[in-house]
Amino acid sequence: MGRAAAPISVLLVEDELLISNLVADKLTEHGFAVHEVATGDEALRYINSGEKVDVMFTDVNLPGGIDGTELAIRVRDMRPDMPIVYASGRYSASGLGQMVSRSVFVPKPYRPAEVCTLLHRLTIAVAQ
Repeated sequence: MGRAAAPISVLLVEDELLISNLVADKLTEHGFAVHEVATGDEALRYINSGEKVDVMFTDVNLPGGIDGTELAIRVRDMRPDMPIVYASGRYSASGLGQMVSRSVFVPKPYRPAEVCTLLHRLTIAVAQ
């Protein structure tokens, strides 16, 4: 028998604790490994730590000096092939301006189960 594939690792960047917990729980139920952070600075530190991150799911409106769009730009420079998902209840995809390559936008409110399906689709090559 072969070894089971490692779970897809998601960096969840969301400052609203209730939303973060809800999404993280649903992702974990669907077999993802989830690391939660609340700011762009924390997300960059985590990525720079060398921990495994297969996909980043980030809110656009984050506290501190780095919002989700700036975070995506910085992460794209470090990880050119990693899928990135933006989420916002304030902006639409067109309101964000230029999104980074290999990214998609999810409007809030969203259903966590639909996010799971989206992340599975975006990371299918990682799991193989």
